[in-house]
Amino acid sequence: MTDVVRPALVLDFLAHLEKERQVSPHTLAAYGRDLDGFTSFVGSQGGGDDALLAVDRLTMRGFMGALARRGLSKRSIARALSAIRAFYRFLQREDLIEGNPGRAVHAPKFEKYLPAYLDRTQADSLFAAALARAMEGNFADVRNLAILELFYATGIRLSELHGVNRVDIDLLSQQLKVRGKGRKERIVPFGSHAALALRNYESKRDELLRTVAGRGDRGAFFLSKTGKRLSRRGVQLVVTKYLGKVDENAGLSTHSLRHSFATHLLDAGADLRAVQELLGHASVSTTQIYTHTSVERLKEAYRKAHPRA
Repeated sequence: MTDVVRPALVLDFLAHLEKERQVSPHTLAAYGRDLDGFTSFVGSQGGGDDALLAVDRLTMRGFMGALARRGLSKRSIARALSAIRAFYRFLQREDLIEGNPGRAVHAPKFEKYLPAYLDRTQADSLFAAALARAMEGNFADVRNLAILELFYATGIRLSELHGVNRVDIDLLSQQLKVRGKGRKERIVPFGSHAALALRNYESKRDELLRTVAGRGDRGAFFLSKTGKRLSRRGVQLVVTKYLGKVDENAGLSTHSLRHSFATHLLDAGADLRAVQELLGHASVSTTQIYTHTSVERLKEAYRKAHPRA
């Protein structure tokens, strides 16, 4: 798709997303890729705005069929259609077209997956192992425990933890300011276990910054041994190393701590809307996947325990 010359209408739409909607760079890049594919399909290279304005439902259906023939997953096809619909909604608001051709095409249906998560026993095992290493006092081990505790205590995303700055953490009130998707900010509380791990790490962090002097990143909270902000990949390696020790065949990932956070809250009776706010979900329907997880666990317990199941 790199050879596609983006028409002016597409460039205007992407600028609208970046400057007015303030979407994340990752989301902006995804929209760009999907629209490049669509632009290429309708033959709009070289400034083909007229071709984009002339798209109808038959063109849309042809594009969907082309994606399916390429072997794209239903989820990827649905994402591409969502990007195109948003593009044409933008053109409608600008009074450049009368109707949105994307609305005439239905997105492919796909099963909602139940995310991998830790059960309570696995969570206890994870933190016991991390705490035992941290007790030895090494910088990386103390930091790694703080990372795991903050992930599980707040349910934040990998990108959100990577972006945490020292000023975002209030250890006195045990609150974290999170910059989420679309640059939206939210305040998330964390508990005493996370607070203790963060305090212990902060002490090690301050020692490291004194050692590296002016070469360290004083703004970032989670640092590498060189004093720079720990990379996303570095965070992933920390988490997956410990999760692999819990259960190497369970398909657990960094995101599993977010799933565990939500599932354990809902299992304990937390309000769905409150969990939605804590997770930073724009829609409660996104949060409801975790209620499905809880229901499946209840069904499994029922099947195992009820004499007439």
